[in-house]
Formats: sequence, C-alpha cells, structure tokens
Amino acid sequence: MNTLISPQELAANLDNPDWVIADCRFALNDPQAGRQAYAAGHIPGSFYVSLDDDLSTPHIPGKTGRHPLPAQADWAATVAAMGIQHGSQVVVYDDAGGAMAARMWWMMRWLGHETVAVLNGGWQAWQAGGGAVSQEGRAFTPTSARFESLPSLVKIVTAEDLDSAHLQLVDARDLPRYRGDTEPLDPVAGHIPGAICSPFAGNLSADKTFLSPAALREKFLAVTASGKPVVCYCGSGVTAAHNMLAMKVAGLDDPALYPGSWSEWITDPSRPVATGEEH
Repeated sequence: MNTLISPQELAANLDNPDWVIADCRFALNDPQAGRQAYAAGHIPGSFYVSLDDDLSTPHIPGKTGRHPLPAQADWAATVAAMGIQHGSQVVVYDDAGGAMAARMWWMMRWLGHETVAVLNGGWQAWQAGGGAVSQEGRAFTPTSARFESLPSLVKIVTAEDLDSAHLQLVDARDLPRYRGDTEPLDPVAGHIPGAICSPFAGNLSADKTFLSPAALREKFLAVTASGKPVVCYCGSGVTAAHNMLAMKVAGLDDPALYPGSWSEWITDPSRPVATGEEH
C-alpha cells in the first residue's frame, strides 16, 4: 500500500513483523505535545517520529525554512534504526488529518521506498474504530544495518528553480495566509507570485478522512489546468506533502516539492512577494 490505509487494514496487521508504524503527532505551537500524546497512548508497536527532531534538521534563522530536510544519509540512518527495510510496509499517522504524517510519507518516497501509507482518519479514526491502545514506548535502535536508498520517487526544486512562467506553484496554506491577511508563523506575509492557493485542509472530509479520488481530482482541476509542471509548497515544506499525497490518491501526476517553502523564500529580501488573490 502506498497512499492510504484504513484502521481495519492496519489492525489486521498489527502483529505482522514486516509492518512498521510511525506516530507523527506534532503541534507547531507546542513542539512537545506530540511526544506527550504518544506517551499517553498510541497504536501498539509504533515509534514516535518527531517533526522537529527526526523529520527535519535544525532551522537556521535567516538562512533556511523552519523545517529543513535532514541530510538524506541521516534520514536513512533513522529509518534503519526503526528496522525499516525495503520489504517493510510503513504506516504513518497523526491526529491532524495527515498534515504531519504526509511529511514522513513523502520522506520515505524520497529514499525510494514505495510501500508507505498514511492511516486514513489518523488517531481519531483508530480510536473510533476501537483500535488497541498502548502506553509501551518503542525506541529507535542504533544498528550497523543500513537502509540502502533506491532511486528517489519524488522531485525536488529549489528557490532558484521557481520560474512561475514555466511552473504551476501550489500553496497549501489557508487563504488568509496566502493572501497575506495574517501570518502567525513567519515574519513576512503573502505568497510566491504566480501560486494558486489550494489549502491542504480542503483535501479532507469533516471526519478528517481524505475525500474520494473523484472529489480530489475535482479539487485539483485548477492546479492542473495550465498544463505546467506542478510544484507544491506551504509554510515550511510540511503540509505541502499533504497536497502531494492527495494528488496521488486522485490519480494525478506526482508534483514536485519546494522543501524550503515560504519560510525559506522570504529569507532573501530580493525575492518577490505577492499579496491578495491571483487572477
């Protein structure tokens, strides 16, 4: 499975030694909240994988975005410490409709690992379905075993690549942030000129499960209409992956990711900033 998995499918494989589960719960406004939630209760056998500590390298103010990607070799070592090999089915979940888990989904694909799926509906769906809960933590185990990266399944672009005349940029943040009406996290408000706003939250139903493939295709019609290659971004390269997952669920071509996203874009004052809505 390489996009979404149901709680029922996961429950049936909890004892499967070839399955590895990662709890990616995280709150941007409270970086310890996810780890505390994991300690209070999690899907049995799951590892806690932190956005700040495991899925990012430290932020350098004024130089990087808020959640820079770790070196690929460092991430591969983390993956090996979870016992993941290329025969593993990886399942990732959070309590935010996949907003954080999609980052790890994308990062596994970055290493060329295809069998990774997001738990549809996340922690809430697991609990609603009566899934087992454990408080027994599981720690990474340093190992001499290596996770050998395969050819990457994803495309990455840099700030220097972002030519809106030849690329269709897609901003996953909500409309007020895109327009520049408000900016709770970064020092400059607005968006990259030429970008379309397609909030990641619009990929979800009220119960935080993903919309149907047909509904997601409909949502992304405006994104694909130009025929240009699509590049996804957000505030720091996290929720952009949610749009990328949604497009894959919809059966659309895989877009590229601008990992630094808005928080990196604005570190260079010579880069243009747009506000309001694009027409």
